[in-house]
Amino acid sequence: MSYTYNDEVINEIREASDIVDIISDYIELKKTGLNYKGICPFHNEKTPSFVVSPNKQIFHCFGCGEGGDIITFLMKHRNLTFIEALKDLADRSNIILPEGNDDAGKKKYDEREKLFKLNREAALFYYNNLKSNKRALKYLKSRNIDFKIINKFGIGYANDSWDDLFKYLKEKGYEEELIYKVGLIVQRRDKSGYYNRFRNRIIFPIINIRGKVLGFGGRVIDDGQPKYLNTPDTPIFNKGYNLYGINIIKDNRRYDKAILVEGYMDVISLNKYGVDYAVASLGTAFTENQAKLLKRYAKEFYICYDSDEAGMRATDKALEVLYQQGIKAKVIILPKGKDPDDFIKERGKKAYQEAINKSLDLIDYKIYMYKKKFDINKPEGKIKFTKKITQFLKKMKGSIEFDVYINEISNNTGISVDTIKNEIYGYRDNNLNKSYKDKYSKPYFRNNIKDRIKPVEFSLEPGHLTAEKRLLNLLLQDKNIYNKVKEEFMYMDFLDEDNRKIAEIIYKKYEKSEVLNIEEIIDELDINTSEKLRNIINLVSNDDNKEKAIKDYVNRINYYKKKIRRDYLKKEINQIKDKTDKSKGEVEKLRVLMMEYVQLDKELKVNH
Repeated sequence: MSYTYNDEVINEIREASDIVDIISDYIELKKTGLNYKGICPFHNEKTPSFVVSPNKQIFHCFGCGEGGDIITFLMKHRNLTFIEALKDLADRSNIILPEGNDDAGKKKYDEREKLFKLNREAALFYYNNLKSNKRALKYLKSRNIDFKIINKFGIGYANDSWDDLFKYLKEKGYEEELIYKVGLIVQRRDKSGYYNRFRNRIIFPIINIRGKVLGFGGRVIDDGQPKYLNTPDTPIFNKGYNLYGINIIKDNRRYDKAILVEGYMDVISLNKYGVDYAVASLGTAFTENQAKLLKRYAKEFYICYDSDEAGMRATDKALEVLYQQGIKAKVIILPKGKDPDDFIKERGKKAYQEAINKSLDLIDYKIYMYKKKFDINKPEGKIKFTKKITQFLKKMKGSIEFDVYINEISNNTGISVDTIKNEIYGYRDNNLNKSYKDKYSKPYFRNNIKDRIKPVEFSLEPGHLTAEKRLLNLLLQDKNIYNKVKEEFMYMDFLDEDNRKIAEIIYKKYEKSEVLNIEEIIDELDINTSEKLRNIINLVSNDDNKEKAIKDYVNRINYYKKKIRRDYLKKEINQIKDKTDKSKGEVEKLRVLMMEYVQLDKELKVNH
C-alpha cells in the first residue's frame, strides 16, 4: 500500500524546492526582468515562450498553455506520478518522507517530527525562563530589546544550570537519545551521562520558512567563552542551508529587500528600528545554498557586515557567492569599528537608510576594498591594485558597466585605459567599439598617443591557427559546446581576423537560436572568409572526448597569445632601456612592463 502525505509535508517540500534551480537542470533559462525564459519542453517552438516565476514558484508557457508548480513540471516533463515527483524533490532537499511499506523510512520520518516537537518544547522552556529571570531581562533591556521583539523572535534564556532542561524534557516523555540527537544536550567525557549544551545564555531560536524550530543560537551575558554557541548539525538542522530571520522575511514581503548581516543581534536590532528584512548566516561563511534560499524572498539584496578586515573578507566572499547565483548585491559601508547593531542604536533608522542609499555595488566595492588594502599613491601599490581589480574584471567582460569601471580605475590610478584592457583582454586591440583589425599580421600601435611605440610585427603560428579552426569546428556542431565555452572564451579571443568574424556570427546566432543555419552564416561573410568556413566545416574530427578537446584548444590559443604578448613586451622594454635620458613616467612604466614580462615568461615555461 502507498503512503498518503498530508498537506504540511507537501507544502514543506514545495517550500524547500527552488523552481528555477530545478527546471534549469532540464532546459536552459535566461533571466528577463523578474522572471526566467526558455524554450518550452512541452511543444516545438523557436521563440521562447516558457516563463518561470521565482517569486510565485510557478511556470507557464504562453505558447501551449502548460503551467503549474515544480511538482507539476516534474510529473509532465519526466512522466512521473505525483508521489514519484514528491520523492524526487524530497531527495533533493534532504527531506525524509514516510513510506507505507518501509518501516525504516517511516521510523526516520516519525523521528524527524519528534525532533521538531522537541525543539519547540525547548524553545518554550527557554522563553518562560527569560520572563522570570531579572538578570537576563536587564541584559536585553541594556541592548534596547523590548518584549515586542522578544515575542517576535521567540527569544529565551538558558539558566545557569547543568541539567534543568534535560530533566524537564525527560519528564515530558522524550527519550535521552532524541534529546542528544537534536543537539540540546552534550555527553559527558566519561560517558556517565549528559548535561545542557546551553547554560547562562540568551537563546535565539532558529526558525525555518515553515515556522519550525530547527536549532538554537546562544549568547553569553557575561564574559564567558565562547561568546556565541550554536546547535551542531542534526537530522533537522544544517547551518549551510538556513538563515536566521528568514521566517520574518518570508512573512513580511512588503519591502522585497534583504540585508545579509553577521549576527543574531544585528538582525534583531535592525528589526527593532523597523528594518525588518535582515537575515544572518549561522556562524559559518555564507553558502551557495543560503543564497538560493534568500533569492526566493527578495528582489533587492544588500550586505552589511562588520567594517573590520575580517568583515571585509566575509563581504567579498558573500558577494561572489551571490553573484554566482545571479544576484547583484550591494554593500552597505559603516564607519570603522561599527556593526549594524551599534550603528542603528547610536544613529537611528534615518542614518541607516542613508547608508543603504549610498551602498556600493559589486565592482565599486572591489575598488573600495583594494584601495584600502593597497596604497595607490605608490608605484608598487598601484601595480598590486590594478592586478587585483583586473583579475575580477575579467569575469565582467561584456557587461554594460564594464567600460565605465575601466575608466574609473584609470582615473584612480593614473594607469592608462589601454594597459588595463591589455591586462583583461589578453593583449588585443583595446578600442572595442571599432571593427577588429588583423593586427597580428600588420604593425600594432597602442591606442593612447603618449604610449605609442614603433610598429611590432606579429604572425600567428600554425599550431595556434589549427587550434582556432578546430575549436570553431566543434562550436558549429553543438550549442552545448557554445554554452560551455562562451563565458571563458569570447569571440574576440580568436586572433585570426577571419576566424574572429566567423566566431562572432556563431556566437550571435546561438544567442537567438538553438541550431545554426550554415547558409545564413555564409551569407554574412565575404567570399574568402566563407571559403575558410567551408574548410573548417569539412575538418575531420578525431575528438572522442569533446570537453577535453575544447580545453586543449583554448589552452593552446591562450599559450600562443602569451607568447605574442611576451615578445611585444620584450621589444618595448628594450626600446625604453635604450633611452639614455628616461623620464620618471618611463621608469615606472619600465618597472610595470618588466614585472609583467617575468610573470608571463614564468607561465609560459610552466605550461610548455
